[in-house]
Amino acid sequence: MQSIGQFLSEHWRHAIEVVILWVIVYHTYRYFKATRGARIFTALVGIYIGMTLISDWLELTVIGWLLRYISVFLAVALVIIFQPELRRALAELGSHRFFSRFNETTRKRFSDQLIDIVQTLSRQRVGALIAIQRSDELKQYLETGVEMDCLLTPELVYTIFYDGTHLHDGGLIVRMSDERISGAGCVFPLNQRELSDRSIGLRHRASMGITEESDAIALVVSEETGTISIAMEGKLERGLDDTEMRTRLNELLFSRPSDDDEEGDETNEEDEE
Repeated sequence: MQSIGQFLSEHWRHAIEVVILWVIVYHTYRYFKATRGARIFTALVGIYIGMTLISDWLELTVIGWLLRYISVFLAVALVIIFQPELRRALAELGSHRFFSRFNETTRKRFSDQLIDIVQTLSRQRVGALIAIQRSDELKQYLETGVEMDCLLTPELVYTIFYDGTHLHDGGLIVRMSDERISGAGCVFPLNQRELSDRSIGLRHRASMGITEESDAIALVVSEETGTISIAMEGKLERGLDDTEMRTRLNELLFSRPSDDDEEGDETNEEDEE
């Protein structure tokens, strides 16, 4: 027992290092395993390890020397290959509640930009459907449209929803984490509930459907009336003026999904009573 205690006292730091490295490698593997660059990464690492073992076994000094210098270029290549995934990972890290104080200004800017966009579309009577992706992935809906990865700008949104384009009838997906457009022309599931208001069209039903299936927030601009609506958790809020819409959108964007779920549960309990 004394020898075991001495061994632990001398090597406990190494154990901590092993645990930390294992956690980092494990979570990195889980995050990147389903990405497009995962196969490329596996192939490059496999070739590099194989060539290193062969050069050491056969004592190929020139190849070993080249491999040591190639490792630097390999690291740069991996950064380029996984650029989208790394950007998304950093964006998710920045949106964590621990950093909420620091990204509050960014979210406010994102909210103001969205409001300005939908207000401009409303004045011009241009129909639009924008889904704001939060924690739930909307990849299955991206596959129904045209996948994109570009910065959210008013000019691009106006172009997408212009009546003469091929994408104006579908929905636009915007990631809140990094303020980028993920896709356009996407098909969202329609709400199937019986609605008393017959003026609710397909765009509004699609906004209710996408927010029923995920924690996304949807903004809808009516092509006929120019009115702006907000959908959340399958519920549609209509008839909001500019001040009410700005206040409501900020409330939804600045709240965490868990908070929204708790509010929804409280509302359901009140309805049951």
